[in-house]
Amino acid sequence: MLSDNMERGVYKVKYTAGLGFDHDKAKDAAVENTLEEGVGILLVNLGTPDAAEPSAVKRYLKQFLGDPRVVETNRLLWWFALNWVILNIRPKKSAHAYQTVWMDEGSPLMVHSLQQAEKLQAAFSAQTGTPVSIELAMTYGKPAIAQAMCRLRDKKCGKIFVLPLYPQYSGSTTGAVSDAVFEVLKTWRRVPDLRLLTAYHDEPDYIQALAASVRQHWDKHGQAEQLMMSFHGIPQRYFDNGDPYPCHCRKTARLLAEALDLKEGQWKITFQSIFGREAWIKPYTAATLKAWGAEGIQNVDVICPGFAADCLETLEEIQVENKAYFIEAGGQDLRYIPALNASDAHISMLEALVKRECAGWL
Repeated sequence: MLSDNMERGVYKVKYTAGLGFDHDKAKDAAVENTLEEGVGILLVNLGTPDAAEPSAVKRYLKQFLGDPRVVETNRLLWWFALNWVILNIRPKKSAHAYQTVWMDEGSPLMVHSLQQAEKLQAAFSAQTGTPVSIELAMTYGKPAIAQAMCRLRDKKCGKIFVLPLYPQYSGSTTGAVSDAVFEVLKTWRRVPDLRLLTAYHDEPDYIQALAASVRQHWDKHGQAEQLMMSFHGIPQRYFDNGDPYPCHCRKTARLLAEALDLKEGQWKITFQSIFGREAWIKPYTAATLKAWGAEGIQNVDVICPGFAADCLETLEEIQVENKAYFIEAGGQDLRYIPALNASDAHISMLEALVKRECAGWL
């Protein structure tokens, strides 16, 4: 059915203003009936400002830091701290950081995420069988989850699989995606069949894709004295209250070390992006790099397995800010190993993941 539709030119992918992918509307009843059986895949990442400017960063941070899933504290006190202090100070500093990593095509996170969606769509469009439509969404900013889900509905997708691009589950990331998805469905009269993947931190294909990226880096640059696996941090309090995120991160790190045949003392897991005064999950990335530099370690490789696409936290925080900490403390070189981004290994892994999780649909 899909091949006939494609020959008649009614099932074509087109790029629309950086907000996702759309399909030409079917013009006959037969195709419309076919598309009602379509499967929609919603890829979701965190989000990014529209521009590397203070005003755009302020809009983004207000939505992001205003989410109770992200900052779990007294809402009234946090509202005053956010609106009267943080949003008057942080946007200018963050905008400058974004400017150092901004690409000609836009935000690195958006550029890589669009490439992921485009390649994954191409992989499924080349296959016959159930029509599959890929849409990209961001939990904060654009394209919003509500917009992307409505586009899938317009394409007659009676089944939707939500794939948050967070290998390790956290309530502040995957939990926030779930909240947004069900908030949209509350407004729909007809609710589609829905599946949502909460984590893929120990998927063999994911671990092997990470390992291959490290080996490729070593083949080109040589192996450093230490391999640091840096994950985004969360407050210790979140873990104490039941968030499994640190456990997922540690399992990913252990499996990656095993895949690379690394011995104890050759690698270390750390947590970055610490914010505020309360204790976060340790050890901290910055503190570890400073200690390594002071101890005489000269070369460090850093990979960030929790990020499906390179972004401010990897390209600026690790590759610039934390590299400076390491060198100032006595280290010689810190080499960042890029995220999987839209690499063939990453797309193949995501394709296999979708096929498995959508068993019975495709």
